[in-house]
Amino acid sequence: MSSTNSAQTSYSISDLSKEFDITTRSIRFYEDQGLLKPKRRGQTRIYSLKDRVRLKLILRGKRLGFSLAETRRLFELYDADKTSVTQLNTMLALIEEKKAALQQQMDDIKVVLMELTSAEAQCRGALEGQSKSS
Repeated sequence: MSSTNSAQTSYSISDLSKEFDITTRSIRFYEDQGLLKPKRRGQTRIYSLKDRVRLKLILRGKRLGFSLAETRRLFELYDADKTSVTQLNTMLALIEEKKAALQQQMDDIKVVLMELTSAEAQCRGALEGQSKSS
């Protein structure tokens, strides 16, 4: 199964683990969550190109802050509607939510930075005042 051939259509769990630099345990977890559905040959899991693409999307979603439940929902929408119109609209709504949450975090960080800068200035002023009075 392991080959670097771009026409590869099946993958072992170790192939995917190496390619995406994640543990086999993580891959099995995504399978347990219903996000990946490999075929079985005895005890061996055989992952399809679709599973590989889904794993890539799961990891990308994680980086973007999507929960596994949100990712599962997108997969379910895609499976139900191959035209993906519903999926794209849902994705746009999720993106807007994530952007709003990130913007709020940035605003919160700016406020904390201003407060820290003010506290730092007060501490430096107090230190200067003490060194002049000594």
